[in-house]
Amino acid sequence: MYTVNDVLEYVQEEDVKFVRLAFFDLRGVQKNISIMAGQLESAFKNGVSFDASAIYGFETPEKSDLFLHPDPTTVAILPWRPNTGKVVRMFCTISHPDGTPYKKDCRTLLANAVKKAREDFGMEFRFGTEIEFYLFKLDEKGEPTKIPFDNASYMDIAPEDKGENIRREICFTLEQMGIQPEASHHEEGPGQNEIDFHYSDALSAADNAETFKWIVRTRASSAGLFADFSPKPISDQAGSGFHINISISDASKKRNMLAGILKHAEELTYYMNCTEESYDRLGSCKAPKYIAWGRENRSTFIRVPAITNDDASRIEIRTPDSECNPYIVFTLLIYAALDGIKNNLEPPEDVKENLFTEGSPSLSKGIRTLPDTLDSAREIAQKSSFIKEALGF
Repeated sequence: MYTVNDVLEYVQEEDVKFVRLAFFDLRGVQKNISIMAGQLESAFKNGVSFDASAIYGFETPEKSDLFLHPDPTTVAILPWRPNTGKVVRMFCTISHPDGTPYKKDCRTLLANAVKKAREDFGMEFRFGTEIEFYLFKLDEKGEPTKIPFDNASYMDIAPEDKGENIRREICFTLEQMGIQPEASHHEEGPGQNEIDFHYSDALSAADNAETFKWIVRTRASSAGLFADFSPKPISDQAGSGFHINISISDASKKRNMLAGILKHAEELTYYMNCTEESYDRLGSCKAPKYIAWGRENRSTFIRVPAITNDDASRIEIRTPDSECNPYIVFTLLIYAALDGIKNNLEPPEDVKENLFTEGSPSLSKGIRTLPDTLDSAREIAQKSSFIKEALGF
């Protein structure tokens, strides 16, 4: 874990010239401001101001000054930038001019959820993500097309799989930035790829997911391609998911965690599936729409994987897509899990059959369905006291 002094020494000794201070709007879109290395000590002491009225979901013009405070533990060199005059990036927390934390800072929201779980419940949550994306060709003007980079399918190999080299470059870049990918492969759709991550604490997992999307877009662009993280870029092909694996420090609370997340599934949907296109993906090609759980069952909202000693407390949420803001989604999942633990909730029976099949016996048992449009999901979230309490706005 780097300290302020560690970072200042590194910047001086390693010929760092630029520092990118990164933060996120409420949609999870990364924003940044670059400062010269000589300004970094002042940034640590005083913060760096920016216009919050220009950021989606933040403030209005009459009182719009906010400050960025770099987190030294998140420093990472950008390996695709020159070795002379290096560039580093740090994620930031956000405050008001008087130093009070900004309530819409999504990294702070997640940090507060982690703190509550640890201090009030003695629980630690760890997250791992599986992120899918498409690679598309560019036209003669350099604009994205919907022509896939290849026509390979699930776990194919080269030469059919043309994304192999790009995935390797992405994994190398992640390692250079201190992020450990676990596995990568071609997915079901033509030009579709997936890279998975080791478990880490909630804040690091969200940081890593957002860094990953940035690296993928950067490496794809360098290769003359466009990386598309949208939920359903090709209407008759598999959509791209952002599968979230969660484990809990006390495996005996796994059922309570599962039950709490199932209880709040409808309220969570607006944040896990936050575009109109998200709802074209749900209900087909292994993207569930029914609020149920099953062991090894990919047709349910929550899958409990085959258990090993290393992941006895793990569950997988299968509906989110990469347009979501992982900081907010992880925050809400933690609070939903804590609700299940606090109230000793028990989940319903697990579903054993394929819910993608019409006439599945479980569907006659009154299984709830996820909202089927963005508007209906938004309305549920807006009326939810759970969401208001968890997010505070």
